[in-house]
Amino acid sequence: MALSNPRHHPQHPYSARGKTTSAEAVTTAVTLGEHVRGQLRRLCDAAGFTDSGDGSGLPLLDLLDLLGPAARRPLRAGPPSPSFVCDDHSPVEFSLAFTAGSPVAVRLLVEPGCTATTLEENGRLGLRALRTLAARRGFSTEPVRRVEDLFFPPVMHGSFALWCAMDLRRDLPAGIKVYVNPQAHGRARSAQVTEEALSRFGFGRAWPALRERALPRGADRDEILFAALDLGEWHTPRVKVYVAHHDVTAAEVQTLSRLLPGEPGEQVGAFCCAAGGGPGRFAHRPLVSCLSYTERDLERPSGYTVHVPVRDYARDDGVARERARAVLRRYGMDADVVDRAWAAMTSRHPSDGVGLIAYVSLVLSTWQPPRVNVYFSPEAYEVRPPCAPDRAAGRVG
Repeated sequence: MALSNPRHHPQHPYSARGKTTSAEAVTTAVTLGEHVRGQLRRLCDAAGFTDSGDGSGLPLLDLLDLLGPAARRPLRAGPPSPSFVCDDHSPVEFSLAFTAGSPVAVRLLVEPGCTATTLEENGRLGLRALRTLAARRGFSTEPVRRVEDLFFPPVMHGSFALWCAMDLRRDLPAGIKVYVNPQAHGRARSAQVTEEALSRFGFGRAWPALRERALPRGADRDEILFAALDLGEWHTPRVKVYVAHHDVTAAEVQTLSRLLPGEPGEQVGAFCCAAGGGPGRFAHRPLVSCLSYTERDLERPSGYTVHVPVRDYARDDGVARERARAVLRRYGMDADVVDRAWAAMTSRHPSDGVGLIAYVSLVLSTWQPPRVNVYFSPEAYEVRPPCAPDRAAGRVG
């Protein structure tokens, strides 16, 4: 799941069609599809998968089909749109999910409507691609239809319409997720839209606690970013709400995490400090919370995730990679996979830029052991230069 923030983009999606290019794009005729297909294949190898995921060869086909005509677009032509998925507007993101004692899972996220010129068209293309994927994979899109009027109005606002994500799992069908935009009716109505969506899935009683604990500082500082729906074969399907916490401290996020039964607060605070490089205020790109709701509890979240945008609090990817490795070791997970994943994604040196490792997240649940996710940008169009030392420190200057 991508978690870029429009406030930090060089250009806000659909406001203009700028063009950025990487050195690779200038010197080759590689297409976007070729670029990300190769990365996915190598990333699966790095994680110990075979045949790009589930042994069927379908993930590569799914990836290209979801991209549609964008897959055939040469990198040197620039991004098909100023996508909200990655900082360089790549409409694809990869991630690895680590759980102690279990195989590493590979995940991909795609913006199917990335060739659209309006949000409305983006939504139509995204829904069409989702239905095609559903027909191939044999899952129902009924949960999306249940809230289609909420997230796909005739006139749309916001920075994206629909993303589709896939969890590639050994010996199991891929898990499908859809991300939609609670700001589709305008930012001022995002809370109303989120409350109504939760109610339609049976979680109406969860809204008061979410509003009180996750949105206490107002929409400008605690911003509802995404909603996500699990589709297809999941052991426990989830409805998820993502909130960006602008200008926040680890201690403040600890308080929010206590919405989850148990005592995750100290764990969350320590994780934020480790991944973010210190105990300072996160004053650049915001921390993001994800609250997951399942039928196990209709009033409280069954899962809580904190996403740390490591790329804005590290000098370069060498620092970001070492922080990801340190967190994984702390939780008893195989940190060496990150090194193999780096080599699968790029040939550049980690100190030459920052942002290929975009986020590191901690996933806590009432019914599963902790998980750590590491997110990777394809860097299809641009390598972001290293951060200035004061910005990388993650403190208010």
